[in-house]
Amino acid sequence: MLGIVFNGNRQVELQEFADPVAGPGEVVVRVMASGMCGSDLHFYRAPHGTTYEGRPMIQGHEPCGVVEQVGAGVPDHAASVGDRVMIHHYWGCGVCAECRSGWPQLCTRMAPRIPTLNEHGGHAELIKVPAIQTMPLPAELSFRAGAAIGCGTGTAWGALERVGDVAGRDLLVLGQGPVGLSVTMLAVALGARVIATDVAPRRLEQARRFGAHDVVDVATDDAVARVSELTRGRGPHVVIETSGNSAAAAQGLELVATWGTMCVVGVGADVAFNTRDTMRRQLTLMTSWTLSTVQQLRCADFVVERGLPVADLFTHGWPLARAAEAYRWFDAQDAGKGVFEP
Repeated sequence: MLGIVFNGNRQVELQEFADPVAGPGEVVVRVMASGMCGSDLHFYRAPHGTTYEGRPMIQGHEPCGVVEQVGAGVPDHAASVGDRVMIHHYWGCGVCAECRSGWPQLCTRMAPRIPTLNEHGGHAELIKVPAIQTMPLPAELSFRAGAAIGCGTGTAWGALERVGDVAGRDLLVLGQGPVGLSVTMLAVALGARVIATDVAPRRLEQARRFGAHDVVDVATDDAVARVSELTRGRGPHVVIETSGNSAAAAQGLELVATWGTMCVVGVGADVAFNTRDTMRRQLTLMTSWTLSTVQQLRCADFVVERGLPVADLFTHGWPLARAAEAYRWFDAQDAGKGVFEP
C-alpha cells in the first residue's frame, strides 16, 4: 500500500509499505478520509524526518473508514468487516485507571502508542489499530465528519466539556484554525455568544458561517480594545486559546473577566502570569489535551443531534499522490482544513 512520510525540512514523500495484517485484538481499517491536523506541521517543518526505531512512519492521526480485517479474539459486537468506524488515535496498556476511563493518552504504565510517532498513521490506504480504539461512525455522518471528530473537532469538544456550561456566556475563541473553528461551531450550538479572533480573513469568514456572533481581525484591529468593547468592558466569561501563539495567550489572560475561565488548547504557547496581577480576579486557568474515547462518542452524538456541518471544516480534499502540494497549501495556515481521501 501507499503511505505519506515526512523526510524533514518540509519534504513529503509517498512510499510503498506492506499491507498491515490484523493480529489478535486488532483490526485493519480501509481509510476513507484522513484529516490534516495543525500539529502535523510541527513534524512537517522539523529538520529531520519522522521515524521510529529507524523506520519512516506513515503520517496522519485523523483517519476514518471501513473495517476490512478482524483479528483473532475480537468479538463480533466489537468490530465486524464492513463496519464504518471512527478511530481514537491513542492506545495504552488498557488496564490502568486512565486507560479504563477512556484516556489511553494518559496511560501510567507505558508510553502511549500514537499513529505518526510510534505507529503507522492514517495517511495511507490502510491502518491497523486495536479493535477497542474503533467506535461506530453514525450513519448520519460522512467519513470526513468522522475524521474531524477523531481529533480537531473532538479536541474542541474536550475543551468545552473541561470548561463546563457555556450557555448564555460570552466566549472568546483565540485562533480560527480547525480546532478554533470547531470550538466556535460547538460553542454556538451549546448556547454561547462567541467572539472569534484570527489574522486570516478567510478563517474569520468561516467563523461567521459557523455562527460566531462577532469576529476580530487581529492583524488590523486592536484585539484587546475590540473584545473589551464587545463585552461592555467586562471581558469574556470564557477564553479558549487554540492558536498556540504566546501573544494570543497573553491577550486572553488580559481579557478574561473576573471569575472567568481560560482554557489553553493550542500547542506551543508560553503562558505566564503574576499572582499579584491575577489573584484578585479569581480566575480559573486550565489546559485541555485532546479528548477521551467517551467524549469522542458524545461529540459524534451531539453533532448528529444538532445537525452540525462538521464536514464543512474540510475546504480541500486531496488524493495521496498530491501530498506534497497539499502540505504546501496547509503550511500557509490561512484557509481551512485539508483531508486525504485515498
